Amino acid sequence: MIDIEVEDEAWTTALPDAEALVRIAAEAALSSSPVAQTTGEGDHEVVEGAQSLGHGASGLAPPPSASPPPPPSSSGQGRNWGSITLLLTDDASVRELNRDFRHKDSATNVLSFPAPPNPEDHLGDVALAYGVCAREAAEQGKPLGHHLQHLTVHGVLHLLGYDHIGDDEAEVMEGLERAVLAGLGVPDPYAAGEGEHERPRTS
Repeated sequence: MIDIEVEDEAWTTALPDAEALVRIAAEAALSSSPVAQTTGEGDHEVVEGAQSLGHGASGLAPPPSASPPPPPSSSGQGRNWGSITLLLTDDASVRELNRDFRHKDSATNVLSFPAPPNPEDHLGDVALAYGVCAREAAEQGKPLGHHLQHLTVHGVLHLLGYDHIGDDEAEVMEGLERAVLAGLGVPDPYAAGEGEHERPRTS
């Protein structure tokens, strides 16, 4: 199940079909992931083991221990990946999450919160900040809808255990993002000439 919560109406004002775009991108990421990689450690936008984002920042609390979701045994095609929550929110909320869980007092475009193993089979949560995402899309000369779908795919892949700390990990993850986005009709966000700034921000 994919639960989409719109906390900042700026998303639907700018993109009336924002919820549909997010759902389509999340479903594509879930169904297209061939293998989940082990979640690494370091300075990135994954926050391991957070609780559901459905109640907003105040409802988040880290569990006693956290681990990435178990990797699939083979292709992700047709697999029931469990539930995820996607929160379309504002910069202030994401800044608060970033501060509380990553000790970075700044807004970022997307944060992923993989859930620890749980009987509900909840994979985790993804939060997206409207102001940062809209500004990046404008700066990069791309439609906000395309950028939203890219960041949704990126965030969901983090829930599946993918990461981009090292070059090898980044190559795998970005290659999968390209493939998923191509299926959605979204141009390659890492196209030559667009540069490193196209990689989702980590702070």
